Amino acid sequence: MAESKLVVGFIIAIIVAGMAAWYAGSQTAAPPTSAKLPPSVTTMTTTVTETVGAGATVTTTITVTETPATTGAPPAWTPPKKIRVAWVYVGPIGDFGWTYQHDVGRRVVQAIFKDWLETTYVESVSEAKLKEVVETLIAKGYNVIFTTSFEFMDGTLEEAKKHPDLLFFHCSGYKRWKNMGTYFADLVQVYYLNGLMAGALTKTGHIGYVAAFTIPEVVRHINAFAIGAKEVGEQLGKDIKVYVIEIGAWFAPDKAREAARTLVERYNCDVLAYTEDSTAIIQFAQTWTQQHPDHPVYVFSHYSPGYAYGPDVVVSGQLVRWEVIYADILSKIHAGILTPYNLDKLDYWYLLDSGAVDLACHVYPDGSIMHINPKFVPVLKNIKIKDKVTGSETNVYDLVMSRYYQMKDAPMLTPLEAVEPHKYENLTVINIAEESGKEEKYMIASFHVFTGPLDGYMKDDPSKKVHIPEGVVLGHDELWTMQWFVDWVVYLGRG
Repeated sequence: MAESKLVVGFIIAIIVAGMAAWYAGSQTAAPPTSAKLPPSVTTMTTTVTETVGAGATVTTTITVTETPATTGAPPAWTPPKKIRVAWVYVGPIGDFGWTYQHDVGRRVVQAIFKDWLETTYVESVSEAKLKEVVETLIAKGYNVIFTTSFEFMDGTLEEAKKHPDLLFFHCSGYKRWKNMGTYFADLVQVYYLNGLMAGALTKTGHIGYVAAFTIPEVVRHINAFAIGAKEVGEQLGKDIKVYVIEIGAWFAPDKAREAARTLVERYNCDVLAYTEDSTAIIQFAQTWTQQHPDHPVYVFSHYSPGYAYGPDVVVSGQLVRWEVIYADILSKIHAGILTPYNLDKLDYWYLLDSGAVDLACHVYPDGSIMHINPKFVPVLKNIKIKDKVTGSETNVYDLVMSRYYQMKDAPMLTPLEAVEPHKYENLTVINIAEESGKEEKYMIASFHVFTGPLDGYMKDDPSKKVHIPEGVVLGHDELWTMQWFVDWVVYLGRG
């Protein structure tokens, strides 16, 4: 019996110890809000029976109520005192395009947040080398990784899943994870504005576009440019065609220059736009125009302020300020708002309203910008057309600036992205009258580039036609997957 009592005492001791541990844990938890136990709380009853002789027994019953650990809630996360951030670039930082502007953004946030931020970068990284580069950076202690090219998307996702305690951000992609968000400064509105001017300035009606790759990002930019060109050009009696050559590289000055030459010499293009990260096309247009003053070629700079490389030919361009996005993301990491557990719905799509992109071809020493080369302002003001929205008489310069502010003055767009990405982007006005009546308030841009009717064809199968009915506005998801061209774009393939 002594042995039996010892066993019983041992079992009871274990249960009591478990109850004590449970009780101690319960003192740190939030107190219950009701006497009734919720369904997730369980009650465990343990019975221990001891034989005391002559068939007599003593039964001891102990009841333990336990609450299982909460599931689904993200773990607590405290941002590191020193945030160490690494950028992975697809091109060289001296390309004066995409990578150059990303690195300007890196240098800006490094200077602003120097008390708690440390940065580095790796340039000219291929898709095949991405994961190796990321692993090296992580081994060196970097805890936030920005990967800055579309083809890095899948590799970044793999690395994010492999390192769930770190933060990853991929530029221009659409795949996300708990610790991997996406972001992009989109030029679709600015390309449209450039197109308005291109349609006014072309004499031949033939406009050229040199594309690095025809991924959806570039396709929507080409289409936006073409839509703007036709809006003005057709009013002036021009049969607008936009000829596209794809060169298969983001940074390839020689290929870009030869593609531009082909567009000018073979297809009689006298206005050019491009997605390639050098100054080669600007310099080609400047030299060509100096040699052929009766047949000038005008151009729109891409990503960086290209006016200085072609002051006689750069009309305007697209300017990106990645520092706007990087400052937002990094300050929120430092504040503990963005964590490795809540990035799966983070998809920044920054447009004109955000300040991350702008209509510009030059930045003055005081930080102000040149929207349009002063050489072309009087020319554009002398070209009279109608505003297709209002039907009023105007000139091309005023139309460009009117559209610019219609799209830029959208103060609610960026804040609403934080609520639910891409749900509200097509909202133009709401009625806020408390009773019957009408009191409209503009919420988002009052002009949308991709508004039907629009007709086009699939890039990889021109026999398949696309029709966007009148009044239908294409939103983020339709633009983000765009693989069709409007009918007046002539895709010439890889050059």
